[in-house]
Formats: sequence, structure tokens, C-alpha cells
Amino acid sequence: MSEPIHDFTAVVPHWRPRVTPIKLEDATPDQLDALKVTPSNTKVSEYVLVLARDSETLRERTPLFNAIMYNRGGLSRAERELGAVGASIVNRCVYCAAVHASRYNQLAKDVSVIERIFADGESAELNPRQTAIFRFAVKLSKSPPDVSKDDMSALAAAGLGPDEVLDLVLSAALFGWANRLMHTLGDPIEIAE
Repeated sequence: MSEPIHDFTAVVPHWRPRVTPIKLEDATPDQLDALKVTPSNTKVSEYVLVLARDSETLRERTPLFNAIMYNRGGLSRAERELGAVGASIVNRCVYCAAVHASRYNQLAKDVSVIERIFADGESAELNPRQTAIFRFAVKLSKSPPDVSKDDMSALAAAGLGPDEVLDLVLSAALFGWANRLMHTLGDPIEIAE
């Protein structure tokens, strides 16, 4: 049996649940209804099948996740992913960091930002806008009460408008919660070749 991985990577690992996922063929009508709102039109992940054990929560969680990460306007999709990476690094969620680093790389068509973040952490040298986004997500994830008016001013100075700032706050805050679910309910493991 593979051991959990602990190093950050942009290669998405397998997520091995600690709580037994429901079997899709055994799902109740309520669970199937909750599963209809999942973002993927491919297969339903083991993670979602674990969350389907509480169909009421899943029914609320998925639209919220989709609205924060995929809505139009405000912060770009890639920059929302960068916020999720910042939160996931603080929370040491290797799986979430990998998923969102990989998505950032795909959307931005640039792997160098994530490579620098994984190599240098908070001191990674990025362009001013990326630095402001990443460092804000990190600070918010470490200690929300420490976020100040000066932090908001720094985001504005980096070119973020009010809608973009709100999207960044939502992205980082969402992953404060999502990381804790992933940590508790399962482990990232290397994909067997």
C-alpha cells in the first residue's frame, strides 16, 4: 500500500479515502440528486462519493464551490487557482495544492510561477500582481484577523479591483475549509504506473 506523499507537486496524485465512498449503484435518490450538481461531466470522484454520505451538505457545497471558482467576471480563473494554491500551501494540503497548481499551469500556460512558489514559498519572486495575490492568500490563510486595510491597499496597488479582491478572499477562504476536508477524509498518494 502506498504511503501518503508530503511534498508539493503540480502532478495531481491519487486521493485515497479514509472514509468509504458510497457506491454509485447503491446511492439513494437523495444522494443521486445531490450528485447531479458536481462540476465534472466525466466520472464522479471518490471524494465526491465520500461527501455524498451527507447529501444535504454536498447539495450546498458544490454550487458554492462552482460559483467561487468558475463564475465570470472579477478575478481570472488562473488567479483564483493561485489563491487556492496559496491557501493549500499554508494548510499543507498536498492534494489540493497539486490540483490547483496544475489548473493554474493549464490556464496560465506557464509552469514557472508554480515552480518558483514550490521552490521558494512565500518569498517566491513573481510579478507584482501575482505576488500580491499569492501573499494575500497566504496571509489570510495563516491568520484572518491579521489581514488589514494595508493588505487591501496593496491589492489595489497591484491592480486588483473590488470584485477581484472579493473573488480572492472567497477563493482563499473556501480552501481554508476544503483543505481540512481533504486532510481529514483521505490522503494523497502517488499514482501507480
